[in-house]
Amino acid sequence: MTNDAVRLVDCNEGAHAAAILAILNEAIVHSTALYDYVPRPPEAMATWFATKRAHGFPVVGAVDASGKLLGFASWGTFRAFPAYKYTVEHSVYVHHDHRGQGLGKTLIAELVRRARAADLHALVGCIDASNQGSITLHERLGFTHSGTLQQVGFKFGRWLDAAFYQLLLTTPARPVDG
Repeated sequence: MTNDAVRLVDCNEGAHAAAILAILNEAIVHSTALYDYVPRPPEAMATWFATKRAHGFPVVGAVDASGKLLGFASWGTFRAFPAYKYTVEHSVYVHHDHRGQGLGKTLIAELVRRARAADLHALVGCIDASNQGSITLHERLGFTHSGTLQQVGFKFGRWLDAAFYQLLLTTPARPVDG
């Protein structure tokens, strides 16, 4: 990260929902980072944060010296079956004015640290195959390409391929069934 004034915080609904929503909606409208078509309404954030809280999923933010949210990262359920309990699907979004400054790297590194502490084993990222910036970032952090699902999305008048990248951790030391 190039700016020493940037720090990581645990995001909460009251302080960060509007900024997270603005970052998500910019990505929806202008990119294929999210396969949504329509910007989300403010009330969608209550459900989003409630789900994160209910499952103990982190929402890590990068804020500047004034407290402005520059980007965030989180994880959620990979698939809703018990045997996937050591695997999460993560996401990272950086405000368009602050991309290319190392914030994505810092945010993902913090998720990896927290995943180890939570005794998780695999982080999975689903990245639009045309998003070379995100792919390069993940590869530099040790994620490997696990497969691409071709033409599974359609946005901006074209078919989209979803590339999966994963990072396997050495945790947990003693995984258990059930």
